[in-house]
Amino acid sequence: MAARTAVVAGTATAVSGRVQQRQQQKYAEQSQQQADQAAQQQAAMDQAAAQAVADAQAAQPSAGPPPAAGDDMMARLTHLAQLHAQGVLTDDEFAAAKAKLLG
Repeated sequence: MAARTAVVAGTATAVSGRVQQRQQQKYAEQSQQQADQAAQQQAAMDQAAAQAVADAQAAQPSAGPPPAAGDDMMARLTHLAQLHAQGVLTDDEFAAAKAKLLG
């Protein structure tokens, strides 16, 4: 009887340990995926902000016609809005990029 109890207890411990190990692995994979997504979103935001800054700097020295600069500004704002709608930019990130773009 004692041997049977020991076998049952040992099996239960082994199963419990395996379940816990699987859960830890699953959570680690989820954390890695979330970190990868956050890195992609940050890279997209950095790229959009860098593009906006580069466009603003390129438009500043030139004495081009004002409507073209306005159209360019609208294109950049539209691009930021699309990134926001796609979920690439959060509300805070979108507001910060828009404020930076508008000066």
